[in-house]
Amino acid sequence: MNLKFLDATALLEKFRSGEVSPAEVLDAQVAQHDSVNGDRETGINAFTEVLFEEARSQAQAAADIYAKARKTGDDTALRHAPLLGLTVATKEKHGLAGHTLEQGLLAHAGRVAKADHTVVARIREAGGIVHARATSPEFSCATVTHSPMWGITRNPWNLTTSPGGSSGGSGAALAAGMTTLATGSDIAGSTRIPAAFTGNVGYKTPFGRVPGMPPLSADWYRGDGPMARTVADTALLSRIMSGCSSIDHGSWGPGWKDEALTPFEKGLLGANYRNQGPEEALSGLTIGISRNLGNYPVAPSVAAAFETFVQALTQAGAVVLEIELSWTTEWMTETTFSHFGHILAPGMEAEMAGSDAPTAAYTDRFIRDAKEHAAKNSLVASLGFDARVQAELAVAMANVDVLLTPTNAVTHLDAAGDYLDGIEADGKHLGHYWEAHMTSPFNVANRCPVLSVPIGMSDVGVPVGMQIVGHPFEEDIVFRVGHAAEKVVNALGVMPVWGSHMQVG
Repeated sequence: MNLKFLDATALLEKFRSGEVSPAEVLDAQVAQHDSVNGDRETGINAFTEVLFEEARSQAQAAADIYAKARKTGDDTALRHAPLLGLTVATKEKHGLAGHTLEQGLLAHAGRVAKADHTVVARIREAGGIVHARATSPEFSCATVTHSPMWGITRNPWNLTTSPGGSSGGSGAALAAGMTTLATGSDIAGSTRIPAAFTGNVGYKTPFGRVPGMPPLSADWYRGDGPMARTVADTALLSRIMSGCSSIDHGSWGPGWKDEALTPFEKGLLGANYRNQGPEEALSGLTIGISRNLGNYPVAPSVAAAFETFVQALTQAGAVVLEIELSWTTEWMTETTFSHFGHILAPGMEAEMAGSDAPTAAYTDRFIRDAKEHAAKNSLVASLGFDARVQAELAVAMANVDVLLTPTNAVTHLDAAGDYLDGIEADGKHLGHYWEAHMTSPFNVANRCPVLSVPIGMSDVGVPVGMQIVGHPFEEDIVFRVGHAAEKVVNALGVMPVWGSHMQVG
């Protein structure tokens, strides 16, 4: 067993049986961190802070609870702690009481969270062990992960490349075997982009499904979500993070304590699909595919991985229907940056007011671009843009149960890249590097659940991801298709085995 990379659902069974101890897993992941994480300039550099000593005492306490349950035959404590003993790396913006809440900004150096973020509180209540805090770019406003404060975070698959952003530290830590689960956030793809580039699974929950922190919890593009190495693990963490909270009045739906099923069972959302073959799981569904969402210039090796998957899906008996969208990367930039110019850019400037601390070049570029778009498009006009995107998606998906499309159009981003002059993608120059990702349309249509799963490898040794887009609020179906997709990919044998893939360690 490679404990560093063993999935959470398997670990929970082994914790219960006594075959493996939470302390053993933590020790293996700490040793992996010490071996491969490296420094802020050349290493993976996935964490802003480690809490290993505190985590060791929590892991031993969890081991004692499992031992007592085996001895007495009473598993009540286990059913009330569905993450008991599992390590979770939380994105630094998910504040931990008494620890930093800096968001990569030198202007926020030394700022400390007064309370746990709701996501963190729920993970700890469910028995999860927060053993590390994960890096992100400044303000989580870039699709690369580097900052003057925390240095460069690199992709374990190819150290010259970025794990993506903004939840890059979470993706890198999972890919490097330094954690079992991780948290992310997503306002334009910040969970799905790094999940795809690092060979992990990432979930953008429907708006409000996971409570956020005010005031930006009211931003209808945003959302927090889980990241993991498997679909089942992602579902497990999603169920813990999700549910109505009084802190975020826009949050909705049941949490893991609110239903008749035991917490452990609820954590395994879609468990019945994991026991089915792809043919059975996909029976009765119509799968829509879009290779480029209109005009996104998809790299040949990304397109090839997607095509291989679609062909395998067809051979498994799935009903596949090509759908047409008239979107353009330029139109999506106009739509999203008009929104950001009225909401996020002013908020960022307010956060930095009174400070002369330097910021990353991508932060300055983001604020400038957002303000320029807001100056020419009113908030009402921006709402009209959103409505058009949502309406066009609704029409395109009218006859399908889910939509499949690549997550990133490009094979990779450079680890230290700022992309101030845009990016080259499949022979086309894109004015803004965010146009290299096929994620932001589904933040505009933010009631749609979207799961990103790995489907293959690009020609630069970086994984390729695929998005599974559901109709508004229909979470179960994206996990149903996700479980089937995972089995199709495993049968294809296109993804290296965890632990054999890294350039280091």
